Amino acid sequence: MSLVTSKEMFEKAYSGGYAIGAFNVNNMEIIQGITEAAVEERAPLILQVSKGARSYARHIYLMKLIEAAVIDAEESAGFDLPICVHLDHGDSFDLCKSCIDGGFTSVMIDMSSKPFEENIAVTKQVVEYAHDHGVVVEAELGTLAGVEDEVKVKAEDSSYTRPEDVQEFVERTGCDSLAIAIGTSHGAYKFKPGTKPQLRFDILEEVSRRLPGFPIVLHGSSSVPQEFVDIINSNGGNMPGAIGVPEDQLRKAASMSVCKINIDSDLRLAMTASIRKYFNEHPADFDPRQYLKPARAAIKDMVKHKLVDVLGCSGKA
Repeated sequence: MSLVTSKEMFEKAYSGGYAIGAFNVNNMEIIQGITEAAVEERAPLILQVSKGARSYARHIYLMKLIEAAVIDAEESAGFDLPICVHLDHGDSFDLCKSCIDGGFTSVMIDMSSKPFEENIAVTKQVVEYAHDHGVVVEAELGTLAGVEDEVKVKAEDSSYTRPEDVQEFVERTGCDSLAIAIGTSHGAYKFKPGTKPQLRFDILEEVSRRLPGFPIVLHGSSSVPQEFVDIINSNGGNMPGAIGVPEDQLRKAASMSVCKINIDSDLRLAMTASIRKYFNEHPADFDPRQYLKPARAAIKDMVKHKLVDVLGCSGKA
């Protein structure tokens, strides 16, 4: 089994009315939990690495862990599980080039905070290099609010994607997929308490009309399950007002033109909730394996739920 691009994944997802899960990875336990879930559900998979994760774990460690996961998936599953390795929120041509040269099969260049013409110019530069090396490119129009790794955008600086811009942008850059802003947000604090979270499906529908058959991506799509928040807070944590995107809205988006849905915060919450609970219940334990094993299982269970109930991609590998 070898790593693949997301091209065929997205073609099948678009026609099948489901989305591929793009899960952020930082260490061995997270990679194991995600890939074990994907194997059991026979679900195509995108493992994505942020600039911050690359800085934390280093490129070679993450790639070797993913290589091991690919081999393990093949041996345990008995079938080829499509796995794509993707750079999340690349902020420069040099970073994208480094990831392409280092074995990634997909990269995102995020110039969404820059003027339209600058976004086009840098994205096109990345696309040309990536395509020459058999790698696909995700770009972004519109700016999501929130904080997650290297992404820090104030609410007042966020903006919805303008549907009237998307066709020109895609045609001039040659990008393979497009992340748009329709109300999702990075981090665990996506909406104010007491408000009703609502995605702008009117924007998604108009973008889809202008880009028929083109794969759309949603960032900042963690649902922030309240059971994780409650476990964290009842075991010494402090996360008041953490609210995510309702899963029924994500499922609706997946049934439309959204072919890739990014999930990061929910992984962190599942892992942190498990570890905090373990520490509280076993104060004498100090072996990392004792608390990382249930944390890995918590990630696996959460990812399986996403694959089956939210993304609809179970059994599509």
